[in-house]
Amino acid sequence: MTKRDHFGSKIGFILAAAGSAIGLGAIWKFPYMAGTNGGSVFVLLFILCTLLIGLPILLAEFIIGRKGQADAVTGFKKLSPGKPWYLIGWSGFIFSFIILSFYSVVGGWILSYLVRSITFSLNGSSETFYEDLFNTVISNPWEVLLGQGVFILLTICIVSGGIKGGIEKASKWMMPLLLIFFVVLAIRSLTLEGAIDGVKFLLVPDWSYFTWETALLALGQAFFSLSVGVSGMITYASYLPKETNLGSSALSVSLLNIGISIMAGLVIFPAVFALGFSPDAGPGLVFIILPAVFEKIVFGQFFLILFFILLLFATLTSSISMLEIVVSIGIKSKYDRRKRAAWVYGFLIFLVGIPSALSFGVLSHIQILGMSFFDFADFFTSSIGLPLGALFISLFAGFKFSKMDLSNELNLNNYLLNTWHVIVRYAAPIAIIIVFVQGVIKLFI
Repeated sequence: MTKRDHFGSKIGFILAAAGSAIGLGAIWKFPYMAGTNGGSVFVLLFILCTLLIGLPILLAEFIIGRKGQADAVTGFKKLSPGKPWYLIGWSGFIFSFIILSFYSVVGGWILSYLVRSITFSLNGSSETFYEDLFNTVISNPWEVLLGQGVFILLTICIVSGGIKGGIEKASKWMMPLLLIFFVVLAIRSLTLEGAIDGVKFLLVPDWSYFTWETALLALGQAFFSLSVGVSGMITYASYLPKETNLGSSALSVSLLNIGISIMAGLVIFPAVFALGFSPDAGPGLVFIILPAVFEKIVFGQFFLILFFILLLFATLTSSISMLEIVVSIGIKSKYDRRKRAAWVYGFLIFLVGIPSALSFGVLSHIQILGMSFFDFADFFTSSIGLPLGALFISLFAGFKFSKMDLSNELNLNNYLLNTWHVIVRYAAPIAIIIVFVQGVIKLFI
């Protein structure tokens, strides 16, 4: 029987875990959430929520994963035999499946824009060119399905290569390139005349924008951007050797996530303000506003190509973690079935994602609770699925492990260990319940 694969190095694990977290949440969703919720105040609340709530739950997933040394379902069964905690693993399987089904649609959009930018087809001929183009792309059934299919194919190829030869190898070159691209784009954006207004919007707090809704949205963004709640980090940590320091690894992933999110803001908002665009453009900020911004700067076409390559890398690093969750649970301990499982589950995810892909075109007339297939899948997973998963993971780690177990797993002094324990037992569950209740209320009212 094929042996269980492992990460070859600590840095490989950190880059893979950071890649799982740093995806559309950091580069696509964070900027438009900040832009529509007061900029710097949202950023500050996001940082606090990430470090005080998201980081402890991320560490909880790391502990569960390494102690279980198996897929999420089997791991929970080993750690709590005869109890229904293993359902957390199955919920991660279901929600990862659904998330990747619509996430791959956005990956297809990115591929479409990357091809257009490389072939110099992104040159606005009118004020409404980019908005019209975006609507044309997402409503064209053949283009969106082709893009979604190619994106899923790329994801399958990486995951089928295994942990060390596929996921770790891809992360080791994609993540450094992503960071380099971000630095280059941020420097270019910051050198534009008038860019300082965008920096102030992002980094200088204006407390007149503070509301409790903004705080709740920042907490939800922290969960989404760290990928906690779907057992992704449990799955990755299950491939870790005992000597890996979980505390420093979790902190590294969290800081990388915060850093990339802020850098994404420094790429986008200085350019937006310098060229007179509105920062509150919403989800279309990346696909409508940014191409228009890059068109107006020197070597803009080159930087636009860089941006979409960067966005594709970030989206892939997250998609491979979601497919890995599904594959690892699907194959159990039969590791020789990885390649076949990656292809089978990848194809099934593509089929499930077809309604989301077509929800802005031929299926736009079909609504679920007033939302399209795409919007409902996004809302259902990010506002219901992720908070629920994070809640039960937090409770499991907080109440099922003894202090001795935790001390053996974590290289923390007593003060930090006790602080973490209080957060995952009490503070994090309360915060998660607030987000969850808000999501349910928003769904039905």
